[in-house]
Amino acid sequence: MALELDTGLPSTRQIQTMIREEKDVEMKLTTGDVVAGKVRWQDSQCVCLIDPEDQPMIVWRQAIAFIRPKL
Repeated sequence: MALELDTGLPSTRQIQTMIREEKDVEMKLTTGDVVAGKVRWQDSQCVCLIDPEDQPMIVWRQAIAFIRPKL
């Protein structure tokens, strides 16, 4: 059974705005690692981050501590 992406959640809408505006972001993982790039897409399980070398990275949502726009 596939989980649906709840587009009514503020967090989902904020990530969609980051995707649409192609914002550079920092993503801190629960391991303590920090990765940076642009969010390309999201689904109910994962977020795809494109790193500065234009390489995609699939990150499980449960591994994300936070995502914020890069200053």
